[in-house]
Amino acid sequence: MREGHFIRQNKERWREYEHPTEDPDELARRFTNLVEDLSYAKTFYPSGNTPRYINGLAANIYRSIYSNRKEKGNRLILFWSEELPLIMYRNRKALLASCCFFIAFVLMGVFSAMQDQSFVRAILGDGYVDMTERNIASGDPFGVYKQQQELSMFFQIALNNIGVSFNCFILGIFCSVGTLYYLMTNGLMLGVFEYLFFMHGLGVQSILVVFVHGTLELSAIVISGMAGLVLGNSILFPKTFTRRQSIIRGAKEGIKIMVGLIPVYLLAAFFESFITRHTELPAYASLGILATSLAFVIFYFILYPARVHRRKQAHG
Repeated sequence: MREGHFIRQNKERWREYEHPTEDPDELARRFTNLVEDLSYAKTFYPSGNTPRYINGLAANIYRSIYSNRKEKGNRLILFWSEELPLIMYRNRKALLASCCFFIAFVLMGVFSAMQDQSFVRAILGDGYVDMTERNIASGDPFGVYKQQQELSMFFQIALNNIGVSFNCFILGIFCSVGTLYYLMTNGLMLGVFEYLFFMHGLGVQSILVVFVHGTLELSAIVISGMAGLVLGNSILFPKTFTRRQSIIRGAKEGIKIMVGLIPVYLLAAFFESFITRHTELPAYASLGILATSLAFVIFYFILYPARVHRRKQAHG
């Protein structure tokens, strides 16, 4: 192959490589391709300018990789301060979609229960509804949160919620349909659950009690749905990647999102096990926990990722 033809064949890709990227997988792919191009150019055009140009591109990428390396002790700090927020920012449309789907399913649950009250039992089950109505009649509507010892309840709830969350993510492999199913079931349950208490005149109290832990728990479900949609979209919309590369990339990002949610689920389980049971908490205390939890979710998973992205863009 003549040198001119080799340049024409690859110049668009090389020009793309001149623009920096924050994606580590893309950096690795670029560096590998440039090493192959450099090897070919040095073999067939050793005296031309092409090897020097390719070598310069490869050197820039190598310096970029090397400058972003962190000591092992800083790996966790880097994950929480940069890597996870950037993943959240890149997939912010999936987060918005997950949130919209979940809210729609909640409203669907409320509307269906209003139209047919047997829908409440169909979703929550006769046993749960009967127990709740007995608790309401006895003057302790949220007694379900007091039936188990705190520590055992914490481990049971944490493991269950993490398991449900990972299922919500993993089932995204079925082109996002499995994830949407999990969002639907959880959304319908929440809508019907709240309708049940509002129907008995306990709506505001249910929010003050249940959302002490529910704010974090429900936010994590929505973000789990986001991770599932990221995985599903990697199958449906591979963009410039091969489908295999896209799935691997989507799975990696989804797993990192799920790992980032584990502390959220643990904190939600702690609130549910140790604090929610104290239904006599004053309204200002419940509202304080609820507002702080919501502020944390909005800041760390929405606002902070945008800030990290802008900072990265400013530094090239």
